[in-house]
Amino acid sequence: MARLGVFLAVVFSLYHFTARAANADAWRRRSIYQLLTDRFALANDSGAPCDTSERKYCGGSYKGIENHIGYIKGMGFDAIWISPIVENIAGNTGYGYAYHGYYDHSYWAQDMNNLNTNFGSANDLKSLAQALHDNGMYLMIDVVIPANNTVANSTMTFDYGSFSPLNKQSDYHPQCWITDYSNQTNVEQCWLGDTTVALVDVNTEDPVVQSTLNTWIKDLVSEYEVDGIRIDTVKHVRKDFWPAFASSAGVFTIGEVFTDNVTYAAPYTEVVDAILDYPTWTALTEGFQSGSGKLSALKAVVTEAQSLYAHGEFLTGSFLENHDQLRFQARTTDAGLVRNAMTWSFIHDGIPILYSGQEQGYTGGSEPANREAIWLSGYGTDKALVKHITALNAVRKVAINSTHNYLSTPMKFVDQPNENVLAISKPPLLTLLTNAGSQGTASWNVSGVYKESQTLVDVLTCSTVMTRSDGSVSAVAQGGMPMVRSFKDVILSSWQLRIIHRY
Repeated sequence: MARLGVFLAVVFSLYHFTARAANADAWRRRSIYQLLTDRFALANDSGAPCDTSERKYCGGSYKGIENHIGYIKGMGFDAIWISPIVENIAGNTGYGYAYHGYYDHSYWAQDMNNLNTNFGSANDLKSLAQALHDNGMYLMIDVVIPANNTVANSTMTFDYGSFSPLNKQSDYHPQCWITDYSNQTNVEQCWLGDTTVALVDVNTEDPVVQSTLNTWIKDLVSEYEVDGIRIDTVKHVRKDFWPAFASSAGVFTIGEVFTDNVTYAAPYTEVVDAILDYPTWTALTEGFQSGSGKLSALKAVVTEAQSLYAHGEFLTGSFLENHDQLRFQARTTDAGLVRNAMTWSFIHDGIPILYSGQEQGYTGGSEPANREAIWLSGYGTDKALVKHITALNAVRKVAINSTHNYLSTPMKFVDQPNENVLAISKPPLLTLLTNAGSQGTASWNVSGVYKESQTLVDVLTCSTVMTRSDGSVSAVAQGGMPMVRSFKDVILSSWQLRIIHRY
């Protein structure tokens, strides 16, 4: 494994891009490390305790993130996604601090023209952006359009003048709660939240509101040198609002559309650059959380998305965990299942997204338990999952740079006789996944992909294998672990990593 470490270090030292060409095409090369600003790093590295159940700010900041860019970059990530930056409801609500009691992700916006100073100053945020760009990395921020937020009262009356910049009652839809998710008008024009904290729904049908929001996002991106925006709750705003908003941002836009239905999600890929791929995530988690998971369902969802999404699965955000869902290791801690599931996002057609703490083996359940402080891990880099992620980022970069059409070639499933395996071809990579688990057995036989006597390297173990005279290749899982194979000569010629000859 020592020589693998040298290989990865060379790869990441060579892989550096100009950080300001932040359109969708530039983002497709990236891999994203998602973090909660309040939970990633303290400015003074004091190691302060953070009890998620208390639903309080724990002290993470922009300065803390800046101080630990090296940790993120060292794993091969070249973009970060941080929490919403705008001013939130102050003080303790019936659900704790800020958003749904989950203060740490800062979704309870109140003043969109000011910053949430719990995370630091405007200069601190600008310094973070500059530091990221100096390291060839992108900055993505989270934004929330559907609602401003306020603590509710028994009469459901609100001080609209406390909001900014939309400070008139006419800037919002009349009060009604979302009660029917099969009724899209109800979803788009009624309110999230409840009688404890109401998310007052913005009237995006109003041309003045549209203009105000478009100007706001344009100014925000410019002021803080933002490279991309993740948009929350996209399905709660009518679709024809989004193209002008995305155009005003002038950078890559990726939206959250929470659904397991590809047909429902697909139209949103027409109005923003990309979406977080929740339909695939649903099949992914269900498929790999136990040996009884149906990997055929994952294959079916991907095939459908490749057909229906505007750009296929390209540009979609591919993830296993995020701040809204219980961590995968709350579902299973089986080492084989965990590594197979984690591998998926990095060999997928889309943009890999890793939620901070996943690499440290965090096991938090439903929110707020899944919003742990990363500083409590010590940012250890010698842990198995950190090494696993680092290797996956490295081989993805090698593939991108060795094959001119890697990012436009759709992944294909190579049929297998066994239900507990997947073989995925995305040249020059061949990925072999299984949900057999660490105590199970799994095998693959792949034909129709390679030629005779080609040497393949599994980048996760450094083992090699040669294809047979008919070009086929077989494999047997060791401890239920995944394999990601690539041509030995491709790795050598693309990166001039002569150290690999020792394989």
